[in-house]
Amino acid sequence: MMQCGWLHSGPQLWLRCVHREVRVKAGKEPRVEEHRGWLLTVDPVSHSVVLVNFREDGASVCVVMGHTVEHVEVLREADREMAERLRCFLPPKTLSLDPEELRRRRSSVCRWLQKNRVPVEEDGNELRVAGALTIKAPYGPEDCCSSNQIILDRIQRLIQVQPDPHSETDPGRTGITSNN
Repeated sequence: MMQCGWLHSGPQLWLRCVHREVRVKAGKEPRVEEHRGWLLTVDPVSHSVVLVNFREDGASVCVVMGHTVEHVEVLREADREMAERLRCFLPPKTLSLDPEELRRRRSSVCRWLQKNRVPVEEDGNELRVAGALTIKAPYGPEDCCSSNQIILDRIQRLIQVQPDPHSETDPGRTGITSNN
């Protein structure tokens, strides 16, 4: 399967290429480069392609910038063993967090967004913002997903400036005490 116009093809096509061995042609003549490997992921903003190749002494990762990608050709599907290697290559961060910590993080982000007058509701383990954005565990800026780039950017920036709920200083306190 050969895909042209990578930048304009969209997430549905990208997902069909993930966890498959691909050949990526990048650049324009006369400087066309060819990259080959297992497509680990595609950055939804830059459309960059992350390829991994496994060797006896480890693995190598190659990132092909999305704006340079001209063609992506799927060479083969992953067998069961390769599919498992690809799934385990970058394990989700949530594996190291206990369910109680995830619940605290979800509640903290929810309260922060509400405090900033952002309509948010809990939907199982996800947060839904204004019907246009989803935040998945572990509820950081990189865990936001939306097709609306403006909303995505604003909510990510808002989460980035969220005070640490575990810090000992209360952002509402000035440190000045009264002896009245």
